[in-house]
Amino acid sequence: MNWRDHITVDPEICHGKACIAGTRVLVTTVLDNLAAGMNADEIARSYPSISRDAVRAALSYAATLANERVVALH
Repeated sequence: MNWRDHITVDPEICHGKACIAGTRVLVTTVLDNLAAGMNADEIARSYPSISRDAVRAALSYAATLANERVVALH
């Protein structure tokens, strides 16, 4: 899966924050729901404008970002 097919960043939409393409659902919203224990099906049901693939794309996008920097754990 290429997350770029599902994630967009447009300064005119949600102040330029990463969103699921064609929606105003922020990637951070999807990630927060995953962190809270929801699965892709539950998130897609809660936000009918996004697909399970879009949820997986949000997770892939976050993984890509995590590879870009090191965060001190202390």
